[in-house]
Amino acid sequence: MDRKTRVGVVGLGAMGFGMAATLAKAGFAVTGYDLSAGKAEAAAEAGFGFVTEPGELFSSSERIVFSLPTAQDVAAMLEAHAAAVGTQAEGRVILIDTSTSEPDVSRALARRLADAGHGFLDAPVSGGPAGAASGKLTMMIGGDEANLAEARTVVEALAAKILHVGPSGAGNVAKLVNNLLVAAHMLTTQEALKLAVGAGVEPESVLRVLNAATGRSAISEIHFPNWVMSGRFDSGFSMGLMRKDVRLAGAMADEFGVDLPLCGHVRDIWAASAERLADGQDFTRMGDYAGNNERAKGNG
Repeated sequence: MDRKTRVGVVGLGAMGFGMAATLAKAGFAVTGYDLSAGKAEAAAEAGFGFVTEPGELFSSSERIVFSLPTAQDVAAMLEAHAAAVGTQAEGRVILIDTSTSEPDVSRALARRLADAGHGFLDAPVSGGPAGAASGKLTMMIGGDEANLAEARTVVEALAAKILHVGPSGAGNVAKLVNNLLVAAHMLTTQEALKLAVGAGVEPESVLRVLNAATGRSAISEIHFPNWVMSGRFDSGFSMGLMRKDVRLAGAMADEFGVDLPLCGHVRDIWAASAERLADGQDFTRMGDYAGNNERAKGNG
């Protein structure tokens, strides 16, 4: 399809707004929807339309990108507006869910939409708000190859790295595995730098070593310099969302009887952190290397 493809974006938060703006810059005819009607002015400035009734978006879009907090939010939205989506006879639609979701929910949605002649891709992303705004996300995709082929122009506008993992649900599995490692790396890097402080060495110096050696990770290379050591704690990904993803990864391990003793401990630590860090705070606050640093106690 050409770049005049009509694309709807449901959810204009930190990620969804960036994706909508990126698609508009790429030449697609973009319409956004968000519970906050206050996003209308910003949408106009970014070059895309805004509707206050999601049914209008569902009935007029050929591709629909979801950027909502949970799988239940996506399922509820589709349930409420199934009539607006219609059937293939009224125009085939491909839905692209970039939310971090449960694999079973994505599989059920894919089956339901396939029955109506439409396509569904679970396509969670990595790269944060900056990646969404620049079209340089990493997208891990589950779903039918034919659906991906039909949606590829939209996907390519959003992502610099496109990884088709497997059938429906596979993208969600990959994202949950990825975020479980992110959660673990945040804790292990924090403890490593805490050890450096206890031994009398500046954590900044040790971090430079880690990032030049084999102990490095995306967390040590990107998150700690930019958001933890700087005290900014504004990566754009919340404590609540990371706790959700760790919980979902743990639930998946329980469902399939996979023994994860170390990651089980990671899950417990993230769950217990709710006592001192609110869901709305940035997840990088878990990386405060001193463990009791005053920066980690604020609400910013």
